[in-house]
Amino acid sequence: MPAFLNPFPGMVPRTMTKSELIRALRLDLAAELEAVHLYVAHAEATDDELAQKVLLDIANEERTHAGEFLEMIKRLTGDEQAFLDEGKQEVEAMAAGEALEEPGAAPAPMPDVGATVGSLRNLAKEEG
Repeated sequence: MPAFLNPFPGMVPRTMTKSELIRALRLDLAAELEAVHLYVAHAEATDDELAQKVLLDIANEERTHAGEFLEMIKRLTGDEQAFLDEGKQEVEAMAAGEALEEPGAAPAPMPDVGATVGSLRNLAKEEG
């Protein structure tokens, strides 16, 4: 059952500690990213141009919210940006074909996940 039916699902009976606030903001960030995924998936699953436009606009608003939560997390933790920068450097190194400092085993091949929203949509168009 959706949590929004409960008017007090996120209520905390006291002021949160800093670490609790950081965890709450990480959960809020995850919720925004999940909403982006959901709205984009719905936009991709319809041919209604207005619905696509509205859903993608809302998805972009959620991306802005995600940025706000991330900025708060960075300000509260003090070290978040260092981890984000490290991740960025790792991707840049991989993109440039450089070996990482600690090479691991070869990555496992991506599993075949079967049908996706996009593949089903294309299949429906081909059959229709």
